[in-house]
Amino acid sequence: MELTELTIQKMHQGLEKKDFSAKELCQAYLTEIEKKNKDIFAYLSVNKEGALKKAEEIDELISRKQEIPLLAGVPLAIKDNILVENLPCTAGSEILENYIAPYDATVVKKLKEEGCIILGKTNLDEFAMGSSTEHSAFGPTKNPYDLERVPGGSSGGSAAAVASQMALASLGSDTGGSVRQPASFCGVVGLKPTYGRVSRYGLIAMASSLDQIGPITKTVEDCRIVFEVIKGWDRKDSTSIKLNSKFQIPNSRQIPNSKFQIQDLKIGIPKEYFIRGMNKEVERVIQKAIKKFETLGAKIEEISLPHTEYALSAYYIVMACEVSANLARYDGIKYGKSKISDAKFKISRLIDIYLKTREEYLGNEVKRRIMLGTFALSAGYYEAYYLRAQKVRRKIKEDFEKAFQRVDLILTPTSPTPPFKIGEKLKDPLQMYLADIFTTSVNLAGLPAISIPCGRINNLPVGLQIIGNIFEENKIFQASELFQGLNSGFRP
Repeated sequence: MELTELTIQKMHQGLEKKDFSAKELCQAYLTEIEKKNKDIFAYLSVNKEGALKKAEEIDELISRKQEIPLLAGVPLAIKDNILVENLPCTAGSEILENYIAPYDATVVKKLKEEGCIILGKTNLDEFAMGSSTEHSAFGPTKNPYDLERVPGGSSGGSAAAVASQMALASLGSDTGGSVRQPASFCGVVGLKPTYGRVSRYGLIAMASSLDQIGPITKTVEDCRIVFEVIKGWDRKDSTSIKLNSKFQIPNSRQIPNSKFQIQDLKIGIPKEYFIRGMNKEVERVIQKAIKKFETLGAKIEEISLPHTEYALSAYYIVMACEVSANLARYDGIKYGKSKISDAKFKISRLIDIYLKTREEYLGNEVKRRIMLGTFALSAGYYEAYYLRAQKVRRKIKEDFEKAFQRVDLILTPTSPTPPFKIGEKLKDPLQMYLADIFTTSVNLAGLPAISIPCGRINNLPVGLQIIGNIFEENKIFQASELFQGLNSGFRP
């Protein structure tokens, strides 16, 4: 087996047995990046010297017969809106083109403590606003299965890097589906954890009540391993949650056996997710996957999530309002490049610097969402839009709470279509937003969900979304591992 095809466990065993060195493993991935990145463009920047130096440190520990953590030597890619000290962090935007991160995000700090190797920073839609990675200021990422198609977004670079063997695993961020949808499009595994389960400290904020960092990997087991390292309470993030042994998961249907058994699982299939306009072939693949769970012994039950039809509208109002507030800091004075250094630009008022800088360096999609959010928050419209959207959000959360009193997990498609062609939806923002129709509810409710590969259509991957109750990532992993055991990997 090629070094770049190893899972985390096999890589760890190989390092301990000295079948290969950490440096050889790192170099194998750097070679893949050199060979493929010019076509796929998953990476915005590559940390070659830093990665090789870290690999040599791991080899030194092994040579001294020191025990190394499971993730030591794992070559990882990090989405370019998550800070890695002394590396660029552009968020895919021209306004942050020259920004170098002054510190590590909490998740990066945890991974470094385990001995992970940071290969580089991956491409994304500007400030994570998009579903295709076409909105990056530096150019689109392409799908490794078909270079004429998108890899999904906004974590398209992170998913494409793993799918094309340019990283063993990666981190992305998920605000409305931005880990799960690209994982589906690229045939890999992507987890959006429970809101508050993973620290957001060091993540460039898009919509603070929705954003969550999550792993993208080749297998469910790898996803679980990375998640176990990055999860946990962080004093630097006021939204992170501290769990203790006495914590009881609310509204959860308790499985009677202490040991997990697929026969004990009740799985809900929401009728609202199998909608008109959904690709028929995607529906066929998803129904086949549901049948596999039934064959394994799980009890399948149709459920209703009645407020699903309002989720996308509510999401795009709440998200845009938070974008409007969070992106106010990028004005050329507090953060970002500035038109103040442009000799042709005559400064008469401070506001002119703000306006000219944002006009020049922010992309169209970012401007569109800032304007939408600013309008929805303005006097006379706040109650009609933002307040109403938050009320709908509460109803969506209540739908899930009622559902999880009856079932353990919920299965849905991750995306209504296979990967679409580059440029196909760029001129119609509404069509682009519909790519998130099955994923946004999870973020509004703060729930954990995973996308796992479950089949292909004309060699293009299709992802199955498994949604769990809050803090029940373990249940999601157990069911996903059983399902993945029946399916071979879907990698190019």
